[in-house]
Amino acid sequence: MDKIKITRDEVAYVAHLARLEFTDNEMDRFTFQLNNILLYIDKLAKVETADVQPLSSATQGLNVFREDVVEGSLSVGDSLANAPESRNGFFQVPKVIE
Repeated sequence: MDKIKITRDEVAYVAHLARLEFTDNEMDRFTFQLNNILLYIDKLAKVETADVQPLSSATQGLNVFREDVVEGSLSVGDSLANAPESRNGFFQVPKVIE
Protein backbone atom coordinates (compact mmCIF):
# COMPACT_ATOMS: atom_id res chain seq x y z
CA MET A 1 0.00 0.00 0.00
CA ASP A 2 1.19 3.49 -0.78
CA LYS A 3 -0.16 5.13 2.34
CA ILE A 4 -2.11 3.98 5.33
CA LYS A 5 -5.23 6.10 5.75
CA ILE A 6 -7.06 3.72 8.06
CA THR A 7 -5.73 0.97 10.28
CA ARG A 8 -7.13 -2.45 11.01
CA ASP A 9 -7.77 -1.32 14.60
CA GLU A 10 -9.83 1.64 13.37
CA VAL A 11 -11.89 -0.65 11.14
CA ALA A 12 -12.39 -3.00 14.10
CA TYR A 13 -13.49 -0.05 16.25
CA VAL A 14 -16.03 1.13 13.67
CA ALA A 15 -17.28 -2.45 13.26
CA HIS A 16 -17.70 -2.64 17.03
CA LEU A 17 -19.68 0.61 17.08
CA ALA A 18 -21.91 -0.74 14.31
CA ARG A 19 -22.27 -4.04 16.19
CA LEU A 20 -20.73 -5.95 13.28
CA GLU A 21 -18.57 -9.03 13.62
CA PHE A 22 -16.02 -9.94 10.96
CA THR A 23 -13.55 -12.77 10.49
CA ASP A 24 -9.85 -11.97 10.25
CA ASN A 25 -9.98 -12.34 6.47
CA GLU A 26 -12.94 -9.96 6.26
CA MET A 27 -11.19 -7.43 8.49
CA ASP A 28 -8.11 -7.52 6.27
CA ARG A 29 -10.21 -7.17 3.11
CA PHE A 30 -12.34 -4.31 4.52
CA THR A 31 -9.26 -2.50 5.80
CA PHE A 32 -7.67 -2.75 2.34
CA GLN A 33 -10.86 -1.63 0.58
CA LEU A 34 -11.55 1.28 2.93
CA ASN A 35 -7.95 2.42 2.69
CA ASN A 36 -8.21 2.44 -1.12
CA ILE A 37 -11.45 4.43 -0.93
CA LEU A 38 -9.87 7.03 1.34
CA LEU A 39 -6.79 7.28 -0.90
CA TYR A 40 -9.05 7.87 -3.89
CA ILE A 41 -10.90 10.60 -2.00
CA ASP A 42 -7.52 12.27 -1.49
CA LYS A 43 -6.98 12.17 -5.27
CA LEU A 44 -10.39 13.72 -5.87
CA ALA A 45 -9.65 16.48 -3.36
CA LYS A 46 -6.63 17.50 -5.46
CA VAL A 47 -8.67 18.03 -8.64
CA GLU A 48 -8.90 21.68 -9.66
CA THR A 49 -12.57 22.63 -9.66
CA ALA A 50 -12.40 26.43 -9.47
CA ASP A 51 -13.74 26.89 -13.02
CA VAL A 52 -16.39 24.18 -12.80
CA GLN A 53 -19.95 25.42 -12.47
CA PRO A 54 -21.87 23.70 -9.67
CA LEU A 55 -24.77 21.47 -10.65
CA SER A 56 -27.82 20.58 -8.63
CA SER A 57 -28.56 17.68 -10.97
CA ALA A 58 -26.66 15.76 -13.60
CA THR A 59 -29.61 16.18 -15.96
CA GLN A 60 -29.73 19.95 -15.38
CA GLY A 61 -33.39 19.82 -14.43
CA LEU A 62 -34.70 18.50 -17.73
CA ASN A 63 -37.48 15.99 -17.33
CA VAL A 64 -39.09 13.87 -19.97
CA PHE A 65 -42.79 13.53 -19.42
CA ARG A 66 -45.34 11.55 -21.33
CA GLU A 67 -49.04 12.08 -21.51
CA ASP A 68 -51.14 9.99 -19.17
CA VAL A 69 -53.22 7.77 -21.36
CA VAL A 70 -55.81 5.39 -19.99
CA GLU A 71 -55.18 1.99 -21.49
CA GLY A 72 -56.59 -1.44 -20.93
CA SER A 73 -55.01 -3.74 -18.39
CA LEU A 74 -55.12 -7.42 -17.63
CA SER A 75 -58.40 -8.88 -16.54
CA VAL A 76 -58.61 -10.50 -13.12
CA GLY A 77 -58.82 -13.91 -14.78
CA ASP A 78 -55.69 -13.28 -16.88
CA SER A 79 -53.83 -11.94 -13.86
CA LEU A 80 -54.64 -15.00 -11.78
CA ALA A 81 -54.20 -17.54 -14.61
CA ASN A 82 -50.74 -18.66 -13.44
CA ALA A 83 -51.21 -18.02 -9.73
CA PRO A 84 -50.58 -21.12 -7.60
CA GLU A 85 -53.62 -20.23 -5.47
CA SER A 86 -56.32 -17.58 -5.61
CA ARG A 87 -59.49 -16.80 -3.71
CA ASN A 88 -62.30 -14.36 -4.48
CA GLY A 89 -60.34 -12.73 -7.30
CA PHE A 90 -57.14 -12.18 -5.28
CA PHE A 91 -53.79 -13.91 -5.04
CA GLN A 92 -53.69 -16.21 -2.03
CA VAL A 93 -50.33 -16.37 -0.33
CA PRO A 94 -49.16 -18.23 2.77
CA LYS A 95 -49.36 -16.40 6.08
CA VAL A 96 -45.95 -15.00 6.99
CA ILE A 97 -46.74 -13.28 10.29
CA GLU A 98 -47.80 -15.24 13.34
